[in-house]
Amino acid sequence: MYQVNVEMDSNYQIYVLKDTDTDSWVKVAPERGGIILSYGVAGDEFLYLNEETFINPDANVRGGIPILFPISGQLSNGTYVWEGETYSMKNHGFARNLPWEVVEIDTTNRAALTIRLASNEQTRVSYPFDFEVIFTYSLENGKLTIDQEYKNKGDRSMPISAGFHPYFKTSGKHLSYTTDATRYYDYNDGVEKEFTGSVDLTNLKESVLLLNSSQPNISFQPPGQKKPITLRYGSSFKYVVLWTEKDKEFICVEPWMAKNDEFNRGEELVIIQGGDSLKTVFSMESGGRMPL
Repeated sequence: MYQVNVEMDSNYQIYVLKDTDTDSWVKVAPERGGIILSYGVAGDEFLYLNEETFINPDANVRGGIPILFPISGQLSNGTYVWEGETYSMKNHGFARNLPWEVVEIDTTNRAALTIRLASNEQTRVSYPFDFEVIFTYSLENGKLTIDQEYKNKGDRSMPISAGFHPYFKTSGKHLSYTTDATRYYDYNDGVEKEFTGSVDLTNLKESVLLLNSSQPNISFQPPGQKKPITLRYGSSFKYVVLWTEKDKEFICVEPWMAKNDEFNRGEELVIIQGGDSLKTVFSMESGGRMPL
């Protein structure tokens, strides 16, 4: 049985998607950057959440699944140049800090919530494009799917390098990953290295970037989880970033469309032509192949 209920938490409306047959749920706060703040299957929570950062409207939420748009990562000096003009933008863009509009609720054969973010005077200061981003979060048989549409509502070409920043709760930082990537870039020392199936993030301050993967999926099993977690994503997401914070019980496994600082690098930008849109998907579920 599928349900979508609305609750109040810390002055935010929380939309709770439920699949009672699998004892699974997804909790979404559209007003708080459209963030998914909880996802669980068979009664087990997958995600980490620092409640204090969620409550504080001036803080970037540490936890859940923040939305990265229009950029993933950082910009050199916090700026980029487009068509001769210089713009400033915060790390990971602005979508995670803006309220999203609820568009539709659906409980026909799934529990689903559709939300929307549109350009306005505030967004045009750092990103001079007319856009509409529509996400549909759906829960079906315990699987979370995020269908995305990035619409260019203007006439000029619009660049994006979007992504997601899921925080998975774990007491261990040295995990194995099932992926066909064979190399990774270590942002801690700026060196590309061989990937042999695992990365120890325990003492790393900066992230690492899995390279040269052709299969759009990755599986891993944090200590305490009964089954592996499997992520799948559309071909627009070329990379997976692994990151943690010292003494915090989480790891982040993040699908990105491009590398860090892509708006300045300009090598892999996803360009959406005027009047066009990009549709893609990102999903996660409990189960899949065990890491070797």
